[in-house]
Amino acid sequence: MTLLTVLAATEGGGFVDTFSGIAHTFGVNWWGFLSQCISFALVCFVLQKYAYKPILDVLEQRRQKIAEGLANAEHIKVQLAEAQQTSSDILLKANAEAQKLIDEARTAAKALGEKQAQQAVLEAEQIVKKAREATVMERDKMMTDLRRELARLVVDTTAKVTGKVLTADDQRRIGEEATREIAA
Repeated sequence: MTLLTVLAATEGGGFVDTFSGIAHTFGVNWWGFLSQCISFALVCFVLQKYAYKPILDVLEQRRQKIAEGLANAEHIKVQLAEAQQTSSDILLKANAEAQKLIDEARTAAKALGEKQAQQAVLEAEQIVKKAREATVMERDKMMTDLRRELARLVVDTTAKVTGKVLTADDQRRIGEEATREIAA
């Protein structure tokens, strides 16, 4: 049947006649069609209640979790920025404190160096003083020994030149005269 015959049939009779004719032509079983519609409606209701709605609920839960995850990611990003800022501040503070300790150590080392230098100068002065004292003492001792030796030589020479044996008083007197002349 063509479209023209369907249209021609529609003009002559009512819409119901045309619909019945088309249904009869295609072999429509009204009780079967009605049962198929009821079955389809039941399947749609069951799918809506037990499949489609739970799937939508799961999708909504996932959407919420994704939104929470994005919010948490943003929160974590802010916390990370704060943590980085805090660690940067701590590093700056630690560097400043380390520099302060280094400066204090340098100052202490300089002071210690100066103190040790002063101590070394004092020790050197003491050594020089002791050396001078030792030199003076050694010179005095040598001078004393030299005077004795010279007095003995003068006495021996005088005894040999005069040809007589000198007494103890003569030896003492000649020794004192020789010592006075050497000291002058």
